[in-house]
Amino acid sequence: MLEELQKNADRFRGFADAYDDARPRMPLYPVEVAERWLGHSPRTVVDLGCGTGLSLLAWQGRAETVIGVEPSGDMLTCAKAKKLANTTLIQKFAHDTGLPEQTADVVVCSQSFHWMEPNATLREVGRILKPGGIFMTVDCDWPPVCHWQAEAAYLSLRQKEQELEGKFPALREAFVRFPKERHLQNIQESGQFRYTREILFANRENCSAQRLCRLVLSQGGIQAILRLYPEKIQEEIRQFQETVGQLYGKSHFPVEFCYRMRMGIK
Repeated sequence: MLEELQKNADRFRGFADAYDDARPRMPLYPVEVAERWLGHSPRTVVDLGCGTGLSLLAWQGRAETVIGVEPSGDMLTCAKAKKLANTTLIQKFAHDTGLPEQTADVVVCSQSFHWMEPNATLREVGRILKPGGIFMTVDCDWPPVCHWQAEAAYLSLRQKEQELEGKFPALREAFVRFPKERHLQNIQESGQFRYTREILFANRENCSAQRLCRLVLSQGGIQAILRLYPEKIQEEIRQFQETVGQLYGKSHFPVEFCYRMRMGIK
């Protein structure tokens, strides 16, 4: 298992800055729901797969202590550069954090749980959560809600990515992804939680043609193709950039990132 998970960590090597520049921060809404369920602000939050720290920002001033756990050295370096208050960062895998038992009021996976082996990770979550503590996975759907032609172009490019992964073993075997559709079921079947549910919400952000193009380039699959078979996708990327540029020019416009949050209370 460790070898497979290391592949997932390596998938994000070399473009942490681009990822951090384009991806959405975790919205405040999950923080507010956690506070509502707990009945108070969390004392300790553990963020599994914290990446470049975009998900850590939501907890600033809302928790006494935040611990970010991330296996990718590149991502962790970017997170450390944020110099976040009351935040500790450790390079570990989610299923083996090394943290003491009953450490956390909240354990969160923002855009990351699908890169973790769910059974071992949920056992670790149950171990480090306090009784009554909350586990949440927060994932956004792609693409963000914008002009339908931009969305169609985005989906077409991602379909090309999937076709190439199916064709070339070097791409297909470079990662292991666990289905997001099973997140809630995995949480329910883990035996760690007395109550579970799924919550859907959206968060509006400001965007531009440039950011939409950077969002595409922040995808690990696209980056893998660009490293190994750039000639197989460069034309499709150019066409996407041209479509988005024609639609939006240099204007700024609102988009909505749509989220699926799965939660369990220990």
